[in-house]
Amino acid sequence: MAEFTSRFKEITRRVPIDEHNVSVKFDESKCKNCTLCRRQCEGTMSVMDYYYLPSTGDMPICVHCGQCSSACPFGAITEVSEIEQVKAAIRDKDTVVMFQTAPAVRVGLGEEFGLEFGSFVEGKMVAALRSLGADYVFDTNFGADLTIMEEATELLHRLQSEEAPVPQFTSCCPAWVEFAEIYFPELLPNLSTTKSPISILSAMEKTYFAKKAGIDPKKIVNVCITPCTAKKAEIRRPELQAAADYWEMDGLRDTDYCLTTRELARWIREEGIDFDSLADASFDHVFGEASGAGVIFGNSGGVMEAALRTAYYFFTGREAPAVFLPFEPIRGMEGVKKASVAFGHFVIHVAAVSGLANARKFIDELIKENKLDEYSFIEVMACPGGCIGGGGQPLTKMPKAKEAKQARITSLYKRETECKVRSSWQNEEIQALYKEFLGKPLGEMSEMMLHTYFLSKHDLLGKLDHITPETNPSSTRFKPHFVLKV
Repeated sequence: MAEFTSRFKEITRRVPIDEHNVSVKFDESKCKNCTLCRRQCEGTMSVMDYYYLPSTGDMPICVHCGQCSSACPFGAITEVSEIEQVKAAIRDKDTVVMFQTAPAVRVGLGEEFGLEFGSFVEGKMVAALRSLGADYVFDTNFGADLTIMEEATELLHRLQSEEAPVPQFTSCCPAWVEFAEIYFPELLPNLSTTKSPISILSAMEKTYFAKKAGIDPKKIVNVCITPCTAKKAEIRRPELQAAADYWEMDGLRDTDYCLTTRELARWIREEGIDFDSLADASFDHVFGEASGAGVIFGNSGGVMEAALRTAYYFFTGREAPAVFLPFEPIRGMEGVKKASVAFGHFVIHVAAVSGLANARKFIDELIKENKLDEYSFIEVMACPGGCIGGGGQPLTKMPKAKEAKQARITSLYKRETECKVRSSWQNEEIQALYKEFLGKPLGEMSEMMLHTYFLSKHDLLGKLDHITPETNPSSTRFKPHFVLKV
Protein backbone atom coordinates (compact mmCIF):
# COMPACT_ATOMS: atom_id res chain seq x y z
CA MET A 1 0.00 0.00 0.00
CA ALA A 2 1.42 3.40 -1.03
CA GLU A 3 2.35 5.74 1.81
CA PHE A 4 -0.10 8.63 2.22
CA THR A 5 0.23 11.93 4.06
CA SER A 6 -2.77 14.24 4.13
CA ARG A 7 -2.41 18.01 3.84
CA PHE A 8 -5.00 18.28 6.63
CA LYS A 9 -3.97 18.19 10.27
CA GLU A 10 -5.68 16.62 13.27
CA ILE A 11 -8.33 14.87 11.19
CA THR A 12 -9.33 12.72 14.15
CA ARG A 13 -10.34 15.93 15.94
CA ARG A 14 -11.55 18.34 13.26
CA VAL A 15 -13.32 18.50 9.91
CA PRO A 16 -11.00 18.98 6.91
CA ILE A 17 -12.19 21.93 4.81
CA ASP A 18 -10.73 22.59 1.37
CA GLU A 19 -9.63 26.16 0.68
CA HIS A 20 -11.89 26.29 -2.38
CA ASN A 21 -15.07 25.38 -0.48
CA VAL A 22 -17.72 27.92 -1.54
CA SER A 23 -19.80 27.62 1.63
CA VAL A 24 -17.55 27.36 4.67
CA LYS A 25 -13.95 28.24 5.52
CA PHE A 26 -11.49 27.29 8.26
CA ASP A 27 -9.14 29.48 10.31
CA GLU A 28 -6.62 27.17 11.93
CA SER A 29 -5.36 29.88 14.31
CA LYS A 30 -8.73 29.87 16.10
CA CYS A 31 -9.19 26.10 16.31
CA LYS A 32 -8.94 24.48 19.76
CA ASN A 33 -9.40 20.90 18.49
CA CYS A 34 -12.52 20.54 20.63
CA THR A 35 -13.94 17.90 18.20
CA LEU A 36 -17.43 19.49 18.08
CA CYS A 37 -17.30 20.10 14.31
CA ARG A 38 -16.15 16.54 13.71
CA ARG A 39 -18.91 15.11 15.86
CA GLN A 40 -21.51 17.05 13.90
CA CYS A 41 -20.14 16.02 10.51
CA GLU A 42 -19.77 12.35 11.37
CA GLY A 43 -22.50 11.78 13.94
CA THR A 44 -25.32 14.10 12.89
CA MET A 45 -24.65 14.33 9.17
CA SER A 46 -22.82 11.01 8.46
CA VAL A 47 -20.38 12.58 6.00
CA MET A 48 -17.05 12.64 7.85
CA ASP A 49 -15.72 9.08 8.25
CA TYR A 50 -17.93 7.89 5.40
CA TYR A 51 -15.13 8.69 2.97
CA TYR A 52 -11.38 8.04 3.09
CA LEU A 53 -8.93 10.79 2.15
CA PRO A 54 -6.40 8.43 0.51
CA SER A 55 -9.26 7.23 -1.73
CA THR A 56 -10.59 10.72 -2.57
CA GLY A 57 -7.18 12.11 -3.50
CA ASP A 58 -7.02 14.07 -0.23
CA MET A 59 -10.16 15.99 -1.17
CA PRO A 60 -12.72 16.29 1.65
CA ILE A 61 -16.28 15.30 0.88
CA CYS A 62 -18.59 18.16 1.81
CA VAL A 63 -22.32 18.64 1.24
CA HIS A 64 -22.02 22.28 2.38
CA CYS A 65 -24.59 21.97 5.19
CA GLY A 66 -22.56 24.19 7.52
CA GLN A 67 -23.38 22.24 10.66
CA CYS A 68 -19.66 22.32 11.47
CA SER A 69 -19.82 26.13 11.58
CA SER A 70 -22.89 26.02 13.82
CA ALA A 71 -21.08 23.73 16.24
CA CYS A 72 -17.81 25.67 16.39
CA PRO A 73 -17.71 27.86 19.53
CA PHE A 74 -14.44 29.61 18.63
CA GLY A 75 -15.17 31.07 15.19
CA ALA A 76 -12.66 28.78 13.49
CA ILE A 77 -15.28 27.62 10.96
CA THR A 78 -17.47 30.28 9.39
CA GLU A 79 -19.48 30.78 6.23
CA VAL A 80 -17.78 32.20 3.14
CA SER A 81 -19.19 35.72 3.18
CA GLU A 82 -20.52 37.49 0.11
CA ILE A 83 -21.49 40.73 1.87
CA GLU A 84 -18.88 42.81 0.04
CA GLN A 85 -20.03 41.59 -3.38
CA VAL A 86 -23.62 42.53 -2.54
CA LYS A 87 -22.53 45.95 -1.27
CA ALA A 88 -20.69 46.54 -4.55
CA ALA A 89 -23.81 45.65 -6.52
CA ILE A 90 -25.85 48.15 -4.48
CA ARG A 91 -23.27 50.89 -5.08
CA ASP A 92 -23.51 50.28 -8.82
CA LYS A 93 -26.31 52.65 -9.88
CA ASP A 94 -26.79 50.69 -13.10
CA THR A 95 -27.73 47.53 -11.17
CA VAL A 96 -31.14 46.45 -9.86
CA VAL A 97 -30.65 44.50 -6.63
CA MET A 98 -33.41 42.08 -5.65
CA PHE A 99 -33.50 40.24 -2.35
CA GLN A 100 -35.60 37.21 -1.44
CA THR A 101 -35.87 35.87 2.10
CA ALA A 102 -36.37 32.24 3.12
CA PRO A 103 -39.08 31.36 5.69
CA ALA A 104 -36.70 30.35 8.50
CA VAL A 105 -34.76 33.63 8.44
CA ARG A 106 -37.67 35.64 9.84
CA VAL A 107 -37.84 33.46 12.96
CA GLY A 108 -34.06 33.42 13.54
CA LEU A 109 -32.82 36.92 12.72
CA GLY A 110 -34.27 38.55 15.83
CA GLU A 111 -32.07 36.40 18.07
CA GLU A 112 -29.04 38.26 16.72
CA PHE A 113 -30.48 41.46 18.21
CA GLY A 114 -31.35 40.12 21.65
CA LEU A 115 -34.94 39.10 20.97
CA GLU A 116 -36.42 35.86 22.29
CA PHE A 117 -35.90 32.60 20.40
CA GLY A 118 -38.36 32.30 17.53
CA SER A 119 -39.37 35.97 17.46
CA PHE A 120 -41.21 36.63 14.19
CA VAL A 121 -39.49 39.67 12.63
CA GLU A 122 -40.62 39.56 8.99
CA GLY A 123 -41.56 43.24 8.86
CA LYS A 124 -38.31 44.47 10.43
CA MET A 125 -36.32 42.12 8.20
CA VAL A 126 -37.87 43.61 5.07
CA ALA A 127 -37.35 47.14 6.42
CA ALA A 128 -33.69 46.39 7.16
CA LEU A 129 -33.11 45.15 3.61
CA ARG A 130 -34.66 48.32 2.21
CA SER A 131 -32.40 50.36 4.48
CA LEU A 132 -29.40 48.45 3.17
CA GLY A 133 -30.26 49.46 -0.39
CA ALA A 134 -32.59 46.83 -1.83
CA ASP A 135 -34.50 47.85 -4.94
CA TYR A 136 -36.97 44.98 -4.45
CA VAL A 137 -37.64 42.56 -1.60
CA PHE A 138 -39.54 39.36 -2.43
CA ASP A 139 -40.71 36.45 -0.31
CA THR A 140 -39.17 33.03 -0.92
CA ASN A 141 -42.43 31.65 0.48
CA PHE A 142 -43.93 32.55 -2.90
CA GLY A 143 -41.29 30.34 -4.50
CA ALA A 144 -42.28 27.62 -2.03
CA ASP A 145 -45.88 27.82 -3.24
CA LEU A 146 -44.67 27.53 -6.82
CA THR A 147 -42.49 24.56 -5.88
CA ILE A 148 -45.54 22.84 -4.39
CA MET A 149 -47.62 23.34 -7.54
CA GLU A 150 -45.01 21.43 -9.52
CA GLU A 151 -44.00 18.91 -6.87
CA ALA A 152 -47.58 17.95 -6.01
CA THR A 153 -48.36 17.45 -9.70
CA GLU A 154 -45.20 15.39 -10.08
CA LEU A 155 -46.19 13.24 -7.10
CA LEU A 156 -49.59 12.47 -8.62
CA HIS A 157 -47.91 11.60 -11.91
CA ARG A 158 -45.64 9.13 -10.14
CA LEU A 159 -48.53 7.59 -8.22
CA GLN A 160 -50.49 7.02 -11.42
CA SER A 161 -47.58 5.98 -13.64
CA GLU A 162 -46.14 2.53 -14.05
CA GLU A 163 -42.78 3.91 -15.21
CA ALA A 164 -41.90 6.78 -12.84
CA PRO A 165 -40.35 5.34 -9.65
CA VAL A 166 -41.67 5.82 -6.14
CA PRO A 167 -41.13 7.02 -3.53
CA GLN A 168 -40.71 10.60 -4.60
CA PHE A 169 -38.02 12.29 -2.52
CA THR A 170 -38.10 16.04 -1.97
CA SER A 171 -35.26 18.03 -3.51
CA CYS A 172 -35.62 21.44 -1.83
CA CYS A 173 -32.62 20.89 0.44
CA PRO A 174 -29.35 21.30 -1.49
CA ALA A 175 -27.26 19.50 1.14
CA TRP A 176 -29.54 16.46 0.89
CA VAL A 177 -29.34 16.59 -2.92
CA GLU A 178 -25.53 16.57 -2.80
CA PHE A 179 -25.61 13.79 -0.23
CA ALA A 180 -27.82 11.70 -2.53
CA GLU A 181 -25.65 12.43 -5.56
CA ILE A 182 -22.57 11.21 -3.68
CA TYR A 183 -23.84 8.38 -1.48
CA PHE A 184 -27.13 7.24 -3.09
CA PRO A 185 -26.86 7.86 -6.84
CA GLU A 186 -29.26 4.98 -7.48
CA LEU A 187 -32.00 7.13 -5.92
CA LEU A 188 -31.55 10.13 -8.23
CA PRO A 189 -34.51 9.07 -10.45
CA ASN A 190 -36.64 9.24 -7.30
CA LEU A 191 -35.75 12.85 -6.50
CA SER A 192 -38.34 15.42 -7.46
CA THR A 193 -37.03 17.38 -10.44
CA THR A 194 -38.74 20.51 -9.14
CA LYS A 195 -36.21 23.17 -8.19
CA SER A 196 -35.93 24.58 -4.69
CA PRO A 197 -38.06 27.65 -3.85
CA ILE A 198 -35.06 29.98 -4.07
CA SER A 199 -33.99 28.68 -7.47
CA ILE A 200 -37.54 28.89 -8.76
CA LEU A 201 -38.14 32.44 -7.56
CA SER A 202 -34.80 33.67 -8.92
CA ALA A 203 -35.67 32.28 -12.35
CA MET A 204 -39.02 34.08 -12.23
CA GLU A 205 -37.37 37.35 -11.19
CA LYS A 206 -35.01 37.36 -14.17
CA THR A 207 -37.65 36.27 -16.69
CA TYR A 208 -41.31 36.93 -15.88
CA PHE A 209 -40.76 39.89 -13.56
CA ALA A 210 -37.97 41.43 -15.65
CA LYS A 211 -40.25 41.35 -18.69
CA LYS A 212 -43.24 42.66 -16.75
CA ALA A 213 -41.27 45.51 -15.16
CA GLY A 214 -39.24 46.34 -18.25
CA ILE A 215 -35.89 45.60 -16.58
CA ASP A 216 -32.86 44.37 -18.52
CA PRO A 217 -32.17 40.94 -16.94
CA LYS A 218 -28.42 41.53 -17.28
CA LYS A 219 -28.78 44.40 -14.82
CA ILE A 220 -30.49 42.31 -12.15
CA VAL A 221 -28.49 40.99 -9.20
CA ASN A 222 -30.46 38.37 -7.27
CA VAL A 223 -29.55 37.87 -3.61
CA CYS A 224 -31.11 35.19 -1.44
CA ILE A 225 -31.15 35.48 2.35
CA THR A 226 -31.16 31.98 3.81
CA PRO A 227 -30.65 29.95 6.98
CA CYS A 228 -28.49 27.70 4.83
CA THR A 229 -24.82 27.64 3.83
CA ALA A 230 -25.52 24.92 1.23
CA LYS A 231 -27.42 27.47 -0.86
CA LYS A 232 -24.06 29.12 -1.57
CA ALA A 233 -23.14 25.92 -3.41
CA GLU A 234 -26.57 25.34 -4.93
CA ILE A 235 -26.75 28.74 -6.68
CA ARG A 236 -23.51 27.85 -8.48
CA ARG A 237 -24.84 24.65 -10.01
CA PRO A 238 -24.42 25.17 -13.77
CA GLU A 239 -27.85 23.74 -14.56
CA LEU A 240 -29.61 26.54 -12.63
CA GLN A 241 -29.61 29.09 -15.44
CA ALA A 242 -33.18 29.13 -16.71
CA ALA A 243 -32.99 32.87 -17.31
CA ALA A 244 -29.91 32.44 -19.50
CA ASP A 245 -31.74 29.83 -21.57
CA TYR A 246 -34.89 31.92 -21.79
CA TRP A 247 -33.15 35.11 -22.91
CA GLU A 248 -30.38 33.26 -24.78
CA MET A 249 -27.75 35.11 -22.75
CA ASP A 250 -24.70 33.06 -21.82
CA GLY A 251 -23.35 33.50 -18.31
CA LEU A 252 -26.60 34.77 -16.76
CA ARG A 253 -26.98 32.99 -13.42
CA ASP A 254 -30.45 32.77 -11.85
CA THR A 255 -29.17 33.57 -8.32
CA ASP A 256 -26.06 35.68 -7.96
CA TYR A 257 -25.30 35.74 -4.23
CA CYS A 258 -26.38 34.08 -1.00
CA LEU A 259 -26.19 35.62 2.47
CA THR A 260 -26.97 33.64 5.61
CA THR A 261 -29.05 34.87 8.53
CA ARG A 262 -25.79 35.51 10.42
CA GLU A 263 -24.33 37.51 7.53
CA LEU A 264 -27.42 39.68 7.25
CA ALA A 265 -27.31 40.42 10.98
CA ARG A 266 -23.61 41.27 10.78
CA TRP A 267 -24.24 43.62 7.85
CA ILE A 268 -27.11 45.35 9.67
CA ARG A 269 -24.85 45.96 12.68
CA GLU A 270 -21.98 47.18 10.50
CA GLU A 271 -24.27 49.80 8.94
CA GLY A 272 -25.37 51.01 12.37
CA ILE A 273 -29.04 50.23 11.76
CA ASP A 274 -31.12 50.09 14.93
CA PHE A 275 -33.02 46.89 14.19
CA ASP A 276 -35.41 47.21 17.15
CA SER A 277 -36.59 50.65 16.07
CA LEU A 278 -37.37 49.72 12.46
CA ALA A 279 -41.01 50.10 11.43
CA ASP A 280 -42.42 47.00 9.76
CA ALA A 281 -42.30 46.98 5.96
CA SER A 282 -43.96 44.68 3.43
CA PHE A 283 -42.70 42.57 0.55
CA ASP A 284 -43.04 43.90 -2.97
CA HIS A 285 -46.17 42.93 -4.88
CA VAL A 286 -46.16 40.20 -7.57
CA PHE A 287 -43.94 37.90 -5.49
CA GLY A 288 -45.20 39.09 -2.12
CA GLU A 289 -48.23 36.89 -1.48
CA ALA A 290 -47.65 33.46 0.03
CA SER A 291 -49.88 30.79 1.52
CA GLY A 292 -49.51 29.24 4.93
CA ALA A 293 -48.14 26.19 3.15
CA GLY A 294 -45.19 28.27 1.95
CA VAL A 295 -44.53 29.55 5.48
CA ILE A 296 -44.01 26.10 6.99
CA PHE A 297 -41.33 25.09 4.47
CA GLY A 298 -38.79 26.11 7.11
CA ASN A 299 -39.78 23.21 9.38
CA SER A 300 -39.05 19.52 8.99
CA GLY A 301 -42.24 18.02 7.56
CA GLY A 302 -43.40 21.36 6.19
CA VAL A 303 -42.67 20.62 2.54
CA MET A 304 -44.56 17.34 2.72
CA GLU A 305 -47.51 18.86 4.54
CA ALA A 306 -47.72 21.65 1.97
CA ALA A 307 -47.47 19.20 -0.94
CA LEU A 308 -50.15 16.90 0.45
CA ARG A 309 -52.65 19.76 0.79
CA THR A 310 -52.31 20.68 -2.87
CA ALA A 311 -51.94 17.12 -4.18
CA TYR A 312 -55.16 16.19 -2.40
CA TYR A 313 -56.98 19.02 -4.16
CA PHE A 314 -55.51 18.17 -7.56
CA PHE A 315 -56.49 14.51 -7.13
CA THR A 316 -59.97 14.85 -5.64
CA GLY A 317 -61.07 18.33 -6.69
CA ARG A 318 -61.87 19.07 -3.05
CA GLU A 319 -60.01 21.17 -0.50
CA ALA A 320 -57.80 19.23 1.88
CA PRO A 321 -59.78 18.06 4.93
CA ALA A 322 -59.07 19.22 8.46
CA VAL A 323 -56.66 16.32 9.05
CA PHE A 324 -54.15 18.12 6.81
CA LEU A 325 -54.49 21.42 8.69
CA PRO A 326 -52.36 20.72 10.63
CA PHE A 327 -50.96 17.33 9.69
CA GLU A 328 -49.61 16.47 13.13
CA PRO A 329 -47.95 13.07 12.44
CA ILE A 330 -45.07 14.69 10.50
CA ARG A 331 -44.59 17.71 12.74
CA GLY A 332 -41.99 18.02 15.48
CA MET A 333 -38.28 17.56 16.14
CA GLU A 334 -38.06 13.76 15.79
CA GLY A 335 -35.48 12.64 13.26
CA VAL A 336 -37.85 10.26 11.44
CA LYS A 337 -41.62 10.77 11.32
CA LYS A 338 -43.91 8.35 9.49
CA ALA A 339 -47.58 8.52 8.55
CA SER A 340 -50.26 6.91 6.42
CA VAL A 341 -52.52 9.22 4.45
CA ALA A 342 -55.99 8.58 3.06
CA PHE A 343 -55.70 9.97 -0.44
CA GLY A 344 -58.98 9.73 -2.23
CA HIS A 345 -59.73 6.03 -2.63
CA PHE A 346 -56.28 4.76 -1.63
CA VAL A 347 -53.76 5.10 1.19
CA ILE A 348 -50.18 6.28 0.75
CA HIS A 349 -47.28 6.00 3.18
CA VAL A 350 -45.08 9.02 3.78
CA ALA A 351 -42.10 9.99 5.94
CA ALA A 352 -40.31 13.18 6.93
CA VAL A 353 -36.65 12.89 7.92
CA SER A 354 -34.21 15.51 9.19
CA GLY A 355 -30.50 15.04 9.87
CA LEU A 356 -28.53 13.22 7.19
CA ALA A 357 -27.43 10.47 9.57
CA ASN A 358 -31.10 9.73 10.17
CA ALA A 359 -31.70 9.76 6.42
CA ARG A 360 -28.79 7.37 5.78
CA LYS A 361 -30.00 4.90 8.40
CA PHE A 362 -33.64 5.12 7.28
CA ILE A 363 -32.85 4.64 3.60
CA ASP A 364 -30.32 1.86 4.23
CA GLU A 365 -32.92 -0.06 6.23
CA LEU A 366 -35.59 0.37 3.54
CA ILE A 367 -33.20 -0.82 0.84
CA LYS A 368 -31.98 -3.75 2.93
CA GLU A 369 -35.54 -4.86 3.67
CA ASN A 370 -36.67 -4.20 0.08
CA LYS A 371 -39.36 -1.84 1.36
CA LEU A 372 -38.38 1.40 -0.35
CA ASP A 373 -41.30 1.35 -2.79
CA GLU A 374 -43.77 0.86 0.04
CA TYR A 375 -43.45 4.62 0.54
CA SER A 376 -44.92 7.13 -1.88
CA PHE A 377 -43.35 10.34 -0.60
CA ILE A 378 -40.30 11.01 1.58
CA GLU A 379 -39.14 14.45 2.66
CA VAL A 380 -35.47 14.84 3.63
CA MET A 381 -33.95 17.91 5.26
CA ALA A 382 -30.22 17.80 5.97
CA CYS A 383 -30.27 19.88 9.13
CA PRO A 384 -31.94 18.67 12.34
CA GLY A 385 -35.39 20.20 12.64
CA GLY A 386 -35.28 21.45 9.06
CA CYS A 387 -34.18 24.84 7.74
CA ILE A 388 -34.86 26.46 11.11
CA GLY A 389 -31.71 24.63 12.25
CA GLY A 390 -29.69 25.51 9.16
CA GLY A 391 -25.94 26.02 9.17
CA GLY A 392 -26.33 29.77 8.63
CA GLN A 393 -28.71 30.45 11.51
CA PRO A 394 -27.69 32.39 14.66
CA LEU A 395 -25.21 30.50 16.82
CA THR A 396 -26.71 29.07 19.99
CA LYS A 397 -24.85 27.53 22.91
CA MET A 398 -25.41 23.79 23.04
CA PRO A 399 -27.71 23.65 26.10
CA LYS A 400 -30.07 26.12 24.42
CA ALA A 401 -29.88 24.78 20.83
CA LYS A 402 -32.93 22.54 21.05
CA GLU A 403 -34.95 25.25 22.78
CA ALA A 404 -34.10 27.72 20.01
CA LYS A 405 -35.07 25.29 17.26
CA GLN A 406 -38.37 24.42 18.92
CA ALA A 407 -39.22 28.10 19.34
CA ARG A 408 -38.52 28.77 15.66
CA ILE A 409 -40.69 25.81 14.65
CA THR A 410 -43.54 26.98 16.86
CA SER A 411 -43.29 30.51 15.51
CA LEU A 412 -43.62 29.40 11.86
CA TYR A 413 -46.59 27.18 12.64
CA LYS A 414 -48.24 30.03 14.55
CA ARG A 415 -47.76 32.33 11.57
CA GLU A 416 -49.26 29.70 9.29
CA THR A 417 -52.51 29.70 11.27
CA GLU A 418 -52.76 33.47 10.74
CA CYS A 419 -52.64 33.19 6.95
CA LYS A 420 -55.91 33.63 5.06
CA VAL A 421 -54.71 31.27 2.33
CA ARG A 422 -53.55 27.89 3.66
CA SER A 423 -52.78 25.93 0.47
CA SER A 424 -50.42 26.79 -2.38
CA TRP A 425 -52.99 26.27 -5.15
CA GLN A 426 -55.16 28.98 -3.58
CA ASN A 427 -52.49 31.68 -3.97
CA GLU A 428 -53.97 34.14 -6.48
CA GLU A 429 -50.56 35.47 -7.52
CA ILE A 430 -49.52 31.89 -8.32
CA GLN A 431 -52.68 31.43 -10.40
CA ALA A 432 -51.93 34.64 -12.29
CA LEU A 433 -48.35 33.56 -12.96
CA TYR A 434 -49.48 30.30 -14.54
CA LYS A 435 -52.14 32.08 -16.58
CA GLU A 436 -49.80 34.79 -17.86
CA PHE A 437 -46.52 32.95 -18.24
CA LEU A 438 -46.09 29.33 -17.13
CA GLY A 439 -49.17 27.68 -18.59
CA LYS A 440 -49.73 24.67 -16.34
CA PRO A 441 -47.76 22.54 -13.87
CA LEU A 442 -45.42 20.14 -15.71
CA GLY A 443 -46.18 22.01 -18.92
CA GLU A 444 -43.52 22.98 -21.47
CA MET A 445 -42.70 26.39 -19.97
CA SER A 446 -42.91 25.08 -16.40
CA GLU A 447 -40.48 22.28 -17.21
CA MET A 448 -38.03 24.78 -18.69
CA MET A 449 -38.26 27.30 -15.86
CA LEU A 450 -39.01 25.27 -12.74
CA HIS A 451 -37.36 21.87 -13.15
CA THR A 452 -33.79 20.60 -13.05
CA TYR A 453 -31.75 17.39 -13.14
CA PHE A 454 -29.21 15.60 -10.97
CA LEU A 455 -25.95 13.82 -11.72
CA SER A 456 -24.10 11.11 -9.84
CA LYS A 457 -21.05 12.32 -7.92
CA HIS A 458 -20.32 8.91 -6.49
CA ASP A 459 -16.91 8.81 -8.15
CA LEU A 460 -15.73 11.52 -5.74
CA LEU A 461 -15.42 8.76 -3.15
CA GLY A 462 -12.79 6.93 -5.20
CA LYS A 463 -12.19 3.19 -5.08
CA LEU A 464 -13.21 2.84 -1.44
CA ASP A 465 -16.72 4.08 -2.06
CA HIS A 466 -18.56 2.31 0.75
CA ILE A 467 -16.36 3.19 3.72
CA THR A 468 -17.89 3.48 7.20
CA PRO A 469 -16.57 4.71 10.55
CA GLU A 470 -15.97 1.08 11.52
CA THR A 471 -13.73 0.51 8.47
CA ASN A 472 -12.12 3.96 8.22
CA PRO A 473 -8.65 4.23 9.82
CA SER A 474 -9.18 7.98 10.21
CA SER A 475 -12.21 7.39 12.42
CA THR A 476 -12.15 7.26 16.20
CA ARG A 477 -14.44 4.22 15.89
CA PHE A 478 -12.03 2.25 13.67
CA LYS A 479 -11.11 -1.25 14.89
CA PRO A 480 -8.01 -2.41 12.95
CA HIS A 481 -8.90 -5.96 11.97
CA PHE A 482 -7.54 -5.63 8.43
CA VAL A 483 -5.50 -3.38 6.15
CA LEU A 484 -7.18 -1.05 3.67
CA LYS A 485 -5.67 -0.85 0.20
CA VAL A 486 -6.21 2.10 -2.12
